[in-house]
Amino acid sequence: MTPLLLTADRAGERADQLIARLVPELTRSAAQRLLEEGAVTLAGAPVKKNYKTSPGDTLCVTLPEPEPVDVRPQNIPLDVVYEDDDVIVVNKPVGMVVHPAAGHPDGTLVNALLYHCGTSLSGINGVLRPGIVHRIDRDTSGLLIVAKNDFSHQKLADQLLDHSLYREYEAVCVGGLREDTGTVDAPIGRHPTDRKKMCVDRNSGRRAVTHYTVLERFAGYTHIQCRLETGRTHQIRVHMAYLGHPLLGDTVYGAKKPWPGLAGQCLHARRLSFVHPRTGERVTVECPLPAYFTGVLTKLARLV
Repeated sequence: MTPLLLTADRAGERADQLIARLVPELTRSAAQRLLEEGAVTLAGAPVKKNYKTSPGDTLCVTLPEPEPVDVRPQNIPLDVVYEDDDVIVVNKPVGMVVHPAAGHPDGTLVNALLYHCGTSLSGINGVLRPGIVHRIDRDTSGLLIVAKNDFSHQKLADQLLDHSLYREYEAVCVGGLREDTGTVDAPIGRHPTDRKKMCVDRNSGRRAVTHYTVLERFAGYTHIQCRLETGRTHQIRVHMAYLGHPLLGDTVYGAKKPWPGLAGQCLHARRLSFVHPRTGERVTVECPLPAYFTGVLTKLARLV
């Protein structure tokens, strides 16, 4: 596999932090494993995980060869919005987990993709997440792009870094937003006491930017469009809660009681635009709001 060349742009950043920041599909712990295995070098010499970079340092990162995928394919219907030899874009239903994890060994989007695509999936992200370039939460519906080979995966990962991969969501939040448009520029990091949650962290969080536009106002609720400039875990959910307007149905960052008839937060990834990794042409896809979302809007319209 061709090594990745990562150039440091900050002084004093740890090597593991740099790698995790510049290669979104790698967690910091995965970056540390690569460093411990000697898979990261600077000028030909292995780099220690606590090495602090200088601007212009170029780290050579050799990712491990993909292991044979041992997650079993399952004949689960997929809503395919776009597909060619390099990428596939699917409309994920609410309630579906993206990849196998503790408590979810099968029935995931990856299991469905393995049945649909066979072995034609990128191996960069390992045996449990083949082809997965970015993720959306279990209870978030909508568009997700998947790479069918390592070449496409790296090209799409680069677009996540330079923000040229456009992702637009629609959501319903609690309360009435004061402005019709706005931007939340607030860093996000792991919650200090609850490791399953994220939070706005001004000290050690990673930069996170969400742009929002009001689409429709209801009595006590607002239908909004959100555009991600960055892609942090739970970003829209955390940012809207930070503004005091958590997403409707979000029992993690908002009210603890579920909204009747809603399984999780009211959030849908509606539009996706990317530069095709092989042709260089921009591809834009979208999908309609699902029934659960339109049902919420219908109920809210009846409120007085």
